[in-house]
Amino acid sequence: MERYFNVADIFGENVFNDTVMQERLPKKTYQKLKQTISEGKELDLETADVIAHEMKEWAIEKGATHYTHWFQPLTGITAEKHDSFISAPLPSGKVLMSFSGKELIKGEPDASSFPSGGLRATFEARGYTAWDPTSPAFVRQDAAGATLCIPTAFCSYTGEALDQKTPLLRSMEILSEQAVRLLRLFGNTTSQRVTPSVGAEQEYFLIDREMYLARKDLMYTGRTLFGAMPPKGQEMDDHYFGSIPERIEAYMRDVNIELWKLGVSSKTQHNEVAPAQHELAPIYAQCNVAVDHNQIIMETLRKVANRHGLQCLLHEKPFSGVNGSGKHNNWSLVTDDGINLFEPGKSPHENIQFLLVLCLVLKAVDRHADLLRESASDVGNDQRLGGNEAPPVIISVYLGEQLEDVLTQLISTGTATKSKKGEKLATGVKTLPDFRKDATDRNRTSPFAFTGNKFEFRMPGSQDSVGEPNVVLNTIMAEALSEACDELEKAKDFDSAVHDMIKKLATEHQRIVFNGNGYGEEWIAEAEKRGLPSINSLVEAIPALTTDATVSMFEKFGVFSKVELESRAEIEYEQYIKSINIEARTMIDMASKQIIPAVISYATELGLSIGTIADACPEADVSTQKELLVKVSNYLREAKDALITLKETNEKAYTMKASSCEKANFYHSDVVKAMEDLRRPVDALEMIVDKEAWPMPSYGDMIFEV
Repeated sequence: MERYFNVADIFGENVFNDTVMQERLPKKTYQKLKQTISEGKELDLETADVIAHEMKEWAIEKGATHYTHWFQPLTGITAEKHDSFISAPLPSGKVLMSFSGKELIKGEPDASSFPSGGLRATFEARGYTAWDPTSPAFVRQDAAGATLCIPTAFCSYTGEALDQKTPLLRSMEILSEQAVRLLRLFGNTTSQRVTPSVGAEQEYFLIDREMYLARKDLMYTGRTLFGAMPPKGQEMDDHYFGSIPERIEAYMRDVNIELWKLGVSSKTQHNEVAPAQHELAPIYAQCNVAVDHNQIIMETLRKVANRHGLQCLLHEKPFSGVNGSGKHNNWSLVTDDGINLFEPGKSPHENIQFLLVLCLVLKAVDRHADLLRESASDVGNDQRLGGNEAPPVIISVYLGEQLEDVLTQLISTGTATKSKKGEKLATGVKTLPDFRKDATDRNRTSPFAFTGNKFEFRMPGSQDSVGEPNVVLNTIMAEALSEACDELEKAKDFDSAVHDMIKKLATEHQRIVFNGNGYGEEWIAEAEKRGLPSINSLVEAIPALTTDATVSMFEKFGVFSKVELESRAEIEYEQYIKSINIEARTMIDMASKQIIPAVISYATELGLSIGTIADACPEADVSTQKELLVKVSNYLREAKDALITLKETNEKAYTMKASSCEKANFYHSDVVKAMEDLRRPVDALEMIVDKEAWPMPSYGDMIFEV
């Protein structure tokens, strides 16, 4: 790629997008496919054969030799099996390149080899992948060649969802159906669909790959399990939006080129708060496409990093003591003719449809706060949430001064008569242009914030799929819309019924609105008074998946069955158990084979030096060396005792005969504590032992030497 180029010339060049389909598909075939995409109509095999042929020809022109059904099982990453386009050899010894409609529409991976939470046993291996025509196929080009990737859903032989995409597509359909019902009540007869629009901001760390390979904890778990803070962290606020180092800029450029070719609208890039931390944000896309794009972004960040001698860390908390990484999920609802249901307009108090939709969001979030919290929970996020660097663990909604004022008017008088306006920005500098401020400030401590014409859910972790949070948002909103429509459709006086409903909703769910400091201790006490759930960890959050309210809602709208929800809860317990077990075993390995031997060697050298000095110069004062040796020996003893305790505790957890829930809770309460008890003396030793004797790169090495 030339140093300077026009982005428009390469954007989407490796995507089988609408432009390519119009150029290559017969008009009748193209129209049938568009009907499938826009109306959900079934695609006949004859039409699929034509699409598959043209898709194959296009992919081969891009250098593709293989195709894969690209899907998102419940592992947190994508999965793929590559098949070449070649068919059986001809008598002449040559081969034909073929790709049928059946191969496009359906694949058959081994369902028993992916997490299923008991839905699939080892002897029940059959599973299916099904083409999602609403998310365009793409050709991925890398050192291994080029592969046609076909976004697909993944389900079991008996139809249960085993992935992120299937329930997401279900939730999008039901949300559209209920939102259109509401639009019809307000006299809108033109909008046919309402689609959730999503933009997922991706945070990540970059460190030198050689240092990464020298840290077993990073290699095995994605985060550092030991590590003392360097003299400087992020307290100077000089990294956020700071000048991007040339090495990182070169990396970001290559990431952007890869993403633009794949039709991912990478828009914003900057340094984040912590040293070595960065962010990439794309432009909004249709929900399922945005979820696919976020997976592509994470894969691309990792892949391109290796080319630059870097390692991309997507764990939520790779380094203790500095900010972790999240993934802000910007969510809005937009009709097929461009109407944003979250757009308040210039006078929100007069926008009755907006006020009703806003109050329905409050109802949905308030009613299902525990479920929304669970959707953003994972092992890594336990290290990040509630740490005064990310949203607190308590779900609340930030509306800003303008909308909170409107809400207060509705609650107190039943009618809102005015909206606060943005004032002129006074900078005190004549040469700066005048412009009006927004009507409200931003609140970075809120987990669920209204930001003008969308809601920003800030809890999801950086390495997670945003599929689950959006399934929850779509479905809880569909439920709220459905209940509102059921009532309003029976009303004799629609205007009065809407007015009464807005006031009732605003009054009943005002407890979920909080515009203050989410990091303050006083908010914890206030939230408890309001009766809002405070869920501190993944293991505490998982039960929200199988409550009566959750099961009833998901089954009513056909998004999940009770069996599917129970299986997902089981998977999350199992993943927690396995993750903490790996972390504990990694700590044991590092402490036993690297850290304790290194400290013993250092202590031995220190002891020998004391004797050598005393022999050479009996009158010399060696009290400092002796004090140091005593300190090292005491911490070494503490570390050794903690290591023994961790071994015993982890072994007890691993061999425990109990349910997954009980086992996960034991890992959370006992094993995690034993890990913390081992880390404490080891980190203290790192601050004492000679840097040359320490067996791994330090925090300072990793986050400041990139």
